Amino acid sequence: MSAVLADCRPQAAPPIAVVLLGTGVVGGALLKLLDTPAASSLRLVGAANSRHQQTDPRRLAQRNLREQLRGEGDARDDAALFAALEASGAPVRAIIDATASASLAQRHAQWLAQGYHVITANKALAGGALDGWRALQAALGDGVRYGDAATVGAGLPVLSTLRRLRRCGDSLLTLEGVFSGSLSYLFNQYDGSRPFSALLAQARELGYTEPDPRSDLSGEDVARKLLILARHAGFALGSDEVEVESLVPPALRELDTAGFLERLAELDAPLAERHAQARARGNVLRFLARLNQRGRARVGLVEVPPTHPAARLYGTDNQFALTTTRYNTQPLVIQGPGAGPEVTAQALLGDVLALAPQG
Repeated sequence: MSAVLADCRPQAAPPIAVVLLGTGVVGGALLKLLDTPAASSLRLVGAANSRHQQTDPRRLAQRNLREQLRGEGDARDDAALFAALEASGAPVRAIIDATASASLAQRHAQWLAQGYHVITANKALAGGALDGWRALQAALGDGVRYGDAATVGAGLPVLSTLRRLRRCGDSLLTLEGVFSGSLSYLFNQYDGSRPFSALLAQARELGYTEPDPRSDLSGEDVARKLLILARHAGFALGSDEVEVESLVPPALRELDTAGFLERLAELDAPLAERHAQARARGNVLRFLARLNQRGRARVGLVEVPPTHPAARLYGTDNQFALTTTRYNTQPLVIQGPGAGPEVTAQALLGDVLALAPQG
């Protein structure tokens, strides 16, 4: 009897060995999650920032690992990190890329070809040049998985929904929405009562923008997300086929970050004029991404009426409105917080946990 009972007991999940690349804001939030019961089946065997890394199990287990790596640890050496992954003996081995490094993203396909799962918040490959996207698709297979939930919507179930619809034979016709948490916050708040530059400085202090806000204001991040979604929907769009409106005046684009921050006030007059024109027509401004049925893609500032779904967003909400063959009369709308290290880190953790063998 006892033997039968023993056989029926739940078996412990096989360990998943992971290497974390990037211990910044998102990576730091992930390290906290790895120290919770939800991550008990994971084993961190290596962690690295751009200069230092750690593979010593005792150091990896310490709560101040992120702070340690800022000033100490071995010199960055990916070969040593991946050797630790191989030496783990774990049946599932994954590399987590929590950076925004384009050079690291270019190695994703290589890592997949070597048999590693790749979990990422880094959009530079899937949302970059079309040949990079094709290399990524070619590297998938043979049991390896590419966890990309954190690349769009900070983990909102956008990509998973789009993939499920396609598996069911549905087709995306048009896509529209607010894909940036920072730009959502800025234009949800901007009512002309104070300069846009003051609101931007506040958003930066709250951590809603990148340290250099031009990463958000340029529209390039939104364009990458739109490309990722379009490509998953079957549109073979090149990065040069997305029309991108930048909110950064040409005179401010080549400055260093400090120089740009000193001249934020130069953003005010053009945006104040756009806001006044929209208000005179009873409209509001929103930074929208749009893809039509012919594959034309654009991201930029748009006037919308108060009845438009994007006019009723709150805080850093993202919104994705998918019109498909079957969701035709009324689009399928996915909406929720689209920024924040905690929700992005949770998306990374969810993709790692999904690698555990079932059964």
